[in-house]
Amino acid sequence: MAMALVFPGQGSQSVGMGRTLYDSFAESRAIFEEVDEALGEKLSTLIFDGPEDQLTLTANAQPALMAVSMAALRALEAKGFSLTEARYVAGHSLGEYSALAAAGAITAADTARLLRIRGTAMQMAVPQGEGAMAAILGLDADAVLALCEAAAEGQVCEPANDNGGGQIVISGDKAAIDRAVALAPERGAKRAIPLSVSAPFHCRLMQPAAERMQAALAETVIAAPSIPVISNVTASPTSAPDEIRERLVRQVTGQVRWRESVEFLARNGVTRLVEIGSGKVLSGLARRIDKNLVTSAIGTVDEVRAFSGERG
Repeated sequence: MAMALVFPGQGSQSVGMGRTLYDSFAESRAIFEEVDEALGEKLSTLIFDGPEDQLTLTANAQPALMAVSMAALRALEAKGFSLTEARYVAGHSLGEYSALAAAGAITAADTARLLRIRGTAMQMAVPQGEGAMAAILGLDADAVLALCEAAAEGQVCEPANDNGGGQIVISGDKAAIDRAVALAPERGAKRAIPLSVSAPFHCRLMQPAAERMQAALAETVIAAPSIPVISNVTASPTSAPDEIRERLVRQVTGQVRWRESVEFLARNGVTRLVEIGSGKVLSGLARRIDKNLVTSAIGTVDEVRAFSGERG
C-alpha cells in the first residue's frame, strides 16, 4: 500500500499536544529541546501547559505544530518506521515546512526559527481587524473565484485554501470578505462562515510577510529532501532547494491547493495518507476528496504504538 505522510497546519493546535510523546520517547523529547533552544525560550512549556490564547498566537502555533509533528515522526522511527516507506510528503500551509523538516531538507532548529519569523511576519502584515477570512461551502473553485471577483469592488478578496470536499476558504480585506459572505447564498453556496483568525492569510495582503520570508529563506541552508515534497502553490513535487525556496515565498500570498495536492497523490499511486502530528483535520479532508484513500492520524503514544503494531 503506497503511502504519503501529511502534516497539519494552523488550527490543529491544542494545549497538551505531544505531551505523551515527550514523556515516552527520548527521540521526541530531543525535538522539543532542539526547538526550545533554537527559539531561546521554553515553547514546550506553552505547548504542554498553555495558556491556550498564547499557544493560538500565530507566532507560537506555527513552530509548536511543527515540533509536535517532528516529535511524532521521531517516535515512529524509534519504533522501526523509515521515511523511505513513504512515496511523498506534504503539508497544509505551515505543514509544508514540517514536511521539509521530515524529509531532511531543513533542520528542525532552522524550521522552528523560520516558522517563528513567518508567524510574526504574517501577523504584522495587516493591522488587526482590517483583514478577514471565511469558509465557503458547496461551491466549486470557479464559482468561488467568481464570487470573490463580484465581492471585491476594488479591494482584495481571493481564494486562499482549496481544502476539498466543497470547502474553499477566502481571504482579504474585511469589507470585501463580508460582502462575499452576504452574496454567497445567492450564488448557490450551502453556507458561508466567517472564520476567527488573526490575519487574512494566503492572499495579496500578505506581501510584506512574503518579502520577510524571502530574506529569511535566503539565509537558510536547504538540502535536497530525501523524498519529494508536494508544494502548496503548485500541487506538485519538487526536490530542488532553489525551487523549494521560491515556492515557500509564493506560498505566503498564494493559494493552498490542498485538494489538488491530495488528488495528485492519489493519481500517482498513493493509497494511504498518514497524518503526522496534532489532530485529524487532514485525514477528514482526504476522505472527502477521495473516499478510496485509507487514512491514519498519529500524534499520541497510543497512535504510534497502534501504527507500529499494524506494521508488524
